[in-house]
Amino acid sequence: MGQQASTPQPGKQIQVIGAGLPRTGTASFSAALSHLLDGPVYHGGTQTTLGDPIEIKSLIQIINLWVSASPQDNKTALAMLKERLDGYVAVTDSPCAQFTPELLTLYPDAIVVCTVRDPAAWYKSMGQTAGLATMWFLGVVLLPLPGMRHFTNYIRALTAQWLRVYGKDWPSVELYHQHIQWLQDVVPEDRLVFFDVKDGWEPLCKALGKEVPADLPFPKVNDSAAIDRVAEYHVRRGLVRWAMGVVVVAIGAGCVLGIGGL
Repeated sequence: MGQQASTPQPGKQIQVIGAGLPRTGTASFSAALSHLLDGPVYHGGTQTTLGDPIEIKSLIQIINLWVSASPQDNKTALAMLKERLDGYVAVTDSPCAQFTPELLTLYPDAIVVCTVRDPAAWYKSMGQTAGLATMWFLGVVLLPLPGMRHFTNYIRALTAQWLRVYGKDWPSVELYHQHIQWLQDVVPEDRLVFFDVKDGWEPLCKALGKEVPADLPFPKVNDSAAIDRVAEYHVRRGLVRWAMGVVVVAIGAGCVLGIGGL
């Protein structure tokens, strides 16, 4: 997950489809792409949790339309997805990684880059994300927040999306390998690149036909720490909003009782 949401720039178009699963270095990858392609990158996790409320609400609608499998709904979802990605040079992370075939239709000249890591380490890392996303009290705590109040619905939509793509909705080493195989099945071989962020600039620049940046270290964004910070930030905001609401209600009730006692 990145540090802040990106803002689209008029005239920019998707050049790279990041097809890596969450927790495969997608935030570091996004920062690298933004530098190499000179434009904003749409990182799904960051846009939905730190972006304008329209981001998470639109993606919920897009996913639900796509999951319906209705040709007309799918056509609408595709149009909405293109509108959402207008002004970005690349897209990474879920839910768009699972839309790779659709994105190839929208952007036939784009290169698909799948970030990878050790499957066992990925599974362990995903456990943290899944645990945070499914905390029983989350829906109540986030209710006062304009965008994040939709977060539990977003997780339900992602679950339905993964079920349609993989036939399973919970992270596992098997799912990781299945995702890799799925990409090899749906993406032409000459358009698909696998990339480990630990390898730095050279393989990525070679795949994209870019020069290796001089004297610039490859970005290192700690996804785990970033997710913890964002989760803490939103939970704290939600609790503060609830506390303020209780105070307002208490003051209002006190005023009513005071008037009644006159």
